[in-house]
Amino acid sequence: MQLGVGVPKNFSVPRCEARIPMEIGVELSGHRDLPGSEPTFTQNVSSRGARVRSTRRWKRNERLKIATPNGSFQSVARVAYCKSGHESGFVVGLEFLASTGSWIIPDPKDGN
Repeated sequence: MQLGVGVPKNFSVPRCEARIPMEIGVELSGHRDLPGSEPTFTQNVSSRGARVRSTRRWKRNERLKIATPNGSFQSVARVAYCKSGHESGFVVGLEFLASTGSWIIPDPKDGN
């Protein structure tokens, strides 16, 4: 089995970096059954991923697109998990796979 970014994972792996609690407006798109984009907010973020709220149920390892409304950040992301939220809807853990633009959190690989 290959390991690495973008490879479906079937086990729990500790995070490489901490997530920072932060609400950032984003749009999710690419749902298999529901076309169009969904405006929503993050719950926490890092340079490698985010936890977002969604009204849609996503499947584990499914690919979607996440972007800030102004387009300053865009990424293809892998769904790490999708759980029922305490309120209506779901919370979705995302791993960024192919990002462009500036995200709020600097990437540790860049030395910032």
